[in-house]
Amino acid sequence: MLRRALPIFKKLLSGGGSTTTTTRCVTYMPRPGDGTPRPVTLIPGDGVGPLVTGAVEQVMEAMHAPVYFEKYDVHGDMKTVPPELIESIKKNKVCLKGGLMTPVGGGVSSLNLLLRKDLDLYASLVHCFNLQGLPTRHQNVDIVVIRENTEGEYAGLEHEVVPGVVESLKVITKFCSERIAKYAFEYAYLNNRKKVTAVHKANIMKLADGLFLESCREIASKYPSIQYNEMIVDNCSMQLVSKPEQFDVMVTPNLYGNLVSNIAAGIAGGTGVMPGGNVGADHAIFEQGASAGNVGNEKLVEQKKANPVALLLSSAMMLRHLQFPSFADRLEIAVKRVILEGRYRTKDLGGTSTTQEVVDAVIANLE
Repeated sequence: MLRRALPIFKKLLSGGGSTTTTTRCVTYMPRPGDGTPRPVTLIPGDGVGPLVTGAVEQVMEAMHAPVYFEKYDVHGDMKTVPPELIESIKKNKVCLKGGLMTPVGGGVSSLNLLLRKDLDLYASLVHCFNLQGLPTRHQNVDIVVIRENTEGEYAGLEHEVVPGVVESLKVITKFCSERIAKYAFEYAYLNNRKKVTAVHKANIMKLADGLFLESCREIASKYPSIQYNEMIVDNCSMQLVSKPEQFDVMVTPNLYGNLVSNIAAGIAGGTGVMPGGNVGADHAIFEQGASAGNVGNEKLVEQKKANPVALLLSSAMMLRHLQFPSFADRLEIAVKRVILEGRYRTKDLGGTSTTQEVVDAVIANLE
């Protein structure tokens, strides 16, 4: 009897006798009420923005994600942020945003900057990593750029002293430097990251960037398990394009972070696939991680071929932020499968697919 049963036991243990397989284990035990649908403020934005935010809406509906959107028609050429939009974000705590065009020159403030200041979204996070199936020059890239979001050159303190002479002030404070450094080290600690690199130009801006470095060193001393190093921004740019795998978490002042995150995104596959978000103590806005340089590309709008991957991955970050990790996992797995298969890709990834074709492929790959 035992001799006859032995092959059956072996077959069951090897999985040969099972008709179904489990691909995901439970990682989150919800509290009562955690599954209640959450309102999220949605800003479709300009240019390709409505295309990619529409993609997110379709995927969220297909996966029955516990969120619903409050949509606001806001554009980058507006002089101020509509009060009703600020009220909505303050109420909902979370916002998903398409690209907003920023006027160049002319003294018009960027709506992106105004939103970050009004809501004190002091930390910008961009995750740049290799996607399996997407060929890039460098492998093993997995960089998180954490950028101070409220001061520095982006403080917007400019004035014309006399005609033809403009003074622009760079503001660095200990308070803001310490809180962005603390955020970077907390992120590294909670996400099992090994190293934090502070990016600076303290060899020239000895007081401003010197204060930023001093703050980073003070915070680093409280996290002895995390390796800490410093790198001058110009050397950092060169190191990024030659040996990006050496970086883990990077913490930067405002302007440097904007440049570094775009370099890292370009190395890992392009701005069209890199997720990101801006977060403060009370509110968060999720959007394409690196600069949305294609936001005003009329050809992409006409052909409806904007890449929705970056915003889909950003919306997965949003779901995790809202404590819906299983939905975030499902979305990320589906997007990565589409990239790996390589059948549906937009032009920036070497394909010819439309936004809708990529969306349909993601929905078809949802578990």
